[in-house]
Amino acid sequence: MSEHVLVIGSGFGGLASALRARSMGFEVSVIERLAQLGGRAQTFTQDGFVFDAGPTVITAPFLFDELFELFDRRIEDYVEILPVTPWYRYEFNDGTHLNYGGSVEDTLREIERINPDDVEGYKKLLAHSEKIFDVGFSQLAHVPFNKFWFMLKQVPDLIRLGCYRTVWQFTKRYLKDDRLRRAFSIQPLLVGGNPFSTTSIYSLIHYLERRWGVHFPRGGTGALVQALGKLMREQGIDIQLSKSVSQINIEDGRATGVLLDDGTTLTADRIICNGDPAFTYKNLIDKAHRRTWTDKRIDGLKYSMGLYVLYFGTDCKYEDVEHHTIIFGDSYQELLQRIFDGGEVGDDLSLYLHRPTATDPALAPAGKDAFYVLAPVPNLQRDDWGEVKNQVKERVLDILEAKVLPNLRDHLEVCFDFDPDDFAAQYQSQWGAGFSIAPIFTQSAFFRFHNRAEDFKNLYFVGAGTHPGAGVPGVLSSAKVVEQLLLEDSPSTVPDMQCQTS
Repeated sequence: MSEHVLVIGSGFGGLASALRARSMGFEVSVIERLAQLGGRAQTFTQDGFVFDAGPTVITAPFLFDELFELFDRRIEDYVEILPVTPWYRYEFNDGTHLNYGGSVEDTLREIERINPDDVEGYKKLLAHSEKIFDVGFSQLAHVPFNKFWFMLKQVPDLIRLGCYRTVWQFTKRYLKDDRLRRAFSIQPLLVGGNPFSTTSIYSLIHYLERRWGVHFPRGGTGALVQALGKLMREQGIDIQLSKSVSQINIEDGRATGVLLDDGTTLTADRIICNGDPAFTYKNLIDKAHRRTWTDKRIDGLKYSMGLYVLYFGTDCKYEDVEHHTIIFGDSYQELLQRIFDGGEVGDDLSLYLHRPTATDPALAPAGKDAFYVLAPVPNLQRDDWGEVKNQVKERVLDILEAKVLPNLRDHLEVCFDFDPDDFAAQYQSQWGAGFSIAPIFTQSAFFRFHNRAEDFKNLYFVGAGTHPGAGVPGVLSSAKVVEQLLLEDSPSTVPDMQCQTS
């Protein structure tokens, strides 16, 4: 009989792990506490508007292709992936803008328009980013970092690539214009990191975008989740929605199953957890069983920022607004220091605006637009969120009206939000952090939550809080790490394995 793998959570990491485990011959069940698959990639619908709750940028589509190829299927038969151009529009505080995306030549022309002195510097930045990508992503993103000696072996390459620098230092080395430095150093924010403290290995994201471009599924990210769900059901994966885990049962150093909120016990030979590792260890595993991740150690970690997300639909179309727009405030380093150090939110915000109807008009009723806007804010370690939430909402609307969406308040038809309190309640994220623990050096690779739990050899972690980190490519790659660990741990139980771990 095949071993039974139980996957807790159905974010992209959980979905990918379930499919990879199934392709290896395991019997697989997925438990999701929400009423739909997707975790942070869930979908909200209201009055004909469709809103993706979380991920909106697909930068390594081949990682999704692989999941269908495991079963000799083609992703094109399940969902259409569309290219987005430009990838981003940057709106600077002095009224200038930069359209980023397309060919290298397109980007160079835009840089020349902003500051000709930085054209050659950008070429060097891109070349260096590619070298970091070749090591950090191509060689290391899909392999386990559960042995310290393995991490030590990587140190010479990382030093040679200058990864002891921060992302800001990396960018500043090549670009002179402050606007361009901001534009090409924001990548860590996409995975919960501060560019001024995150190691420049995350500068590989720049080349990752250049390598495959930026994409968006027709029907929204939710359509991609539905496609994966259909594939899972076709392959006999058991999916149980609206089921919340209250405890991971441990006996003799092994995870034996889970206890659900309704009192039901489910047993399993192996458990893959797609939940936030910090929350999982503190709340779902009795401290008597935890030697490595004690409450004290977890409380001492540095967490990523919180996120305030406002979803809204308008009764008109804003045709001049691109699919992705990043709106910079007056300050940059000062804003990020406030956010990551738990300071006051303040009025000087930077925003990420998502207009999916620029690519797929069907996500809103005819003649209307769907949006979400995201503002990085302190996580719940600062305890005054309830007092400032409405202030943040109004300030976000003020900035949008002044910069890109004139008279927005007059055209709002649907409007609701999602904040750090919701991240804590719905996603069980420690401190309501948007991306689990922050990707600083001392919390990366071997120092991050291990993909195989140190104290329980049959408990695995996948998703933002473990190696290689947050972001869609990161969590999909973490599923490849877990796949490799399953193969190492169960070579005799998976003779029908179809997938490749390379």
